Amino acid sequence: MTEYEILLLLDPEAPEERHDEIIARTRELVERDGGRWDSHQPWGRRKLAYEIGHKGEGTYHLLGFTVAPDTLSEVSRILRITDGVMRHLATRRLKGSGRTPPPPPTPFEAPPVPEPEPHAEPVAATAPTDAGAEPEPTATPSDSAEGA
Repeated sequence: MTEYEILLLLDPEAPEERHDEIIARTRELVERDGGRWDSHQPWGRRKLAYEIGHKGEGTYHLLGFTVAPDTLSEVSRILRITDGVMRHLATRRLKGSGRTPPPPPTPFEAPPVPEPEPHAEPVAATAPTDAGAEPEPTATPSDSAEGA
């Protein structure tokens, strides 16, 4: 017997009773063939990365159990043809691996936009000068217009 986990993605529009029926049927299949039901963790309704069957959300459940490989094949076959199951993934559970749900998704927050720095007055361009001498300002277009 081997320890397995199945992550179920169920239709969020199906009633809660239907979700319970699917999980109860899975448990029944596991225990009927001499397996051991270890855990059921409802992870709740979450947004999908991409739509499945025109649905943008799904309800997740993590099921843990110990069964023979043939029983796992039968459980996967039944889940594949069950209405209300959008996806499922069966994996072998590693010893000592934690089975905690991921944290709930956080809404996207854009990084804060820094305040623009106040603009300083432009510095007048100066002509190159001898070392130690006072720099003389160069003529700007506004200076030549005043003298004319």
